[in-house]
Amino acid sequence: MARKLEGKIALITGGSSGIGLATAKDFAAEGAHVYITGRRQSELDRAVDEGGGQITAIQGDVSRMEDLDRLFHVIQTEQGWLDAVFANAGTGGFAPLGQITEEHFDKQFDLNVKGLLFTVQKALPLLRDGSSIVLNASIVSVKGNPAFSVYSATKAAVRSFARTWAVDLRERRIRVNAISPGVVPTPGYNTSLGMNEQQVDEFVQGSLASIPLGRAGTPEEIAKAVTFLVSPDSSYINGIELFVDGGLAQI
Repeated sequence: MARKLEGKIALITGGSSGIGLATAKDFAAEGAHVYITGRRQSELDRAVDEGGGQITAIQGDVSRMEDLDRLFHVIQTEQGWLDAVFANAGTGGFAPLGQITEEHFDKQFDLNVKGLLFTVQKALPLLRDGSSIVLNASIVSVKGNPAFSVYSATKAAVRSFARTWAVDLRERRIRVNAISPGVVPTPGYNTSLGMNEQQVDEFVQGSLASIPLGRAGTPEEIAKAVTFLVSPDSSYINGIELFVDGGLAQI
């Protein structure tokens, strides 16, 4: 059976762990050569080892323009084009209104909004007409969660980007869609949100009653949805927000 992404060149930011890594593996299994970015070299090395020769890792921080320029220079030199971008890199943090600091605000908007925007913009010269862009948003853009206002605002911006960029890129037939995961435990719960394993477990258990499917999701389930959005199977889907949340944001 033909693989969905055979011969395609893809970029995944934040691809060294969690949803990004699961998606990189799924893209590779479907025949793509995948470039991934991340800030921690040890995790990038491990991802390459697990990628079966189909993953190339480039260390960098997408909120730094010089790192993005270096990333795209490597892709231009080695491949010359891109067929898909999954703008996945992001961070989060808790702070209730009244305790939000400038540092808390800047860190999340620099990575989740500025970094994502310039990732896509700098990718445009390499993206072939008819290619696909997927932006990692979140159900928090439509749900009210305590102490999560800054992170939620960044993800609302990401959702807006999908709508406006779908129009901006219509002449090139480049599709732009957002994916919004629900409760999906990843290493980011520990590294970005600062939760220990007990706190993660308590959060997940406390969420189950609100999820119609009655369980948390997995990075692999999100990856399958991203693969669908960059593949020919979704050729008439553009500008949408695909919720992959077990129904949490739908009730």
